[in-house]
Amino acid sequence: MTNAPAARTADRLDTGPRFTEQDAHRLNARFEGAGTAELLRGVLSEGLAGTVGVVSSFGAESAVLLHLVAAADPATPVLFLDTQKHFPETLAYRDELVARLGLAGLRVIAPDAARIAARDDTGLRWSWDPDGCCEIRKVQPLARALADFDASITGRKGFQSKTREGLPRFEIDRSDAQGRLKINPLADWSKADLDAYIAAHDLPPHPLVEQGYLSIGCSPCTSKVAPGEDPRSGRWKGWDKTECGIHQPIDGNGGDDLPPGFEPAF
Repeated sequence: MTNAPAARTADRLDTGPRFTEQDAHRLNARFEGAGTAELLRGVLSEGLAGTVGVVSSFGAESAVLLHLVAAADPATPVLFLDTQKHFPETLAYRDELVARLGLAGLRVIAPDAARIAARDDTGLRWSWDPDGCCEIRKVQPLARALADFDASITGRKGFQSKTREGLPRFEIDRSDAQGRLKINPLADWSKADLDAYIAAHDLPPHPLVEQGYLSIGCSPCTSKVAPGEDPRSGRWKGWDKTECGIHQPIDGNGGDDLPPGFEPAF
């Protein structure tokens, strides 16, 4: 790709099907100091990242990103992984936010029924193999759903855990050997920033937050967070596990279920 012109308004990327580390660096440089709303307009309205989908868990802080996305383009595809293990409150909150924000692009992504029957027929795999459970209920379904997207938007924030410190706004998706772009618009937001935005726009909170659930995923693997702990400490408590796997390189387990091109990316 050619070097970008100096002027921001003229800085356009060749939006081919996939991106390189250089493209991620260019986008980080282009939007350095820019507000989140401007960044989202660039990738959603100006097409700087090609075909983009938002991956949302409709969790504790999801309303902020979804409100910003709706303001930029309410028709943006929003991918929700229905793992069949969510809290009922999460499903109700999803429907509430979709209606309130006018999100017209919701796509509910379900795991493969045959795969679940073969590898988790009791529904208890989470209790002895949480990585395997996440793989068949989240990682593989999302890989299939993102196959036709050039980029995905996440709600990750740098303050959430040690493993997310220093998170860039633009990066290459390590789970995609073909170079999909991953966009983290809220990477540099603090908890105070989120709280202020929620208050300013009168956004409804996830109903479980007031009960002490600060990072909300599947119900069997989500616990309340004790004072002083990082927000994600309530996920997979008691296990040496901090991520579900959708933000990590594919390890090759069950790779036969992935679409062409989704090979282990080490």
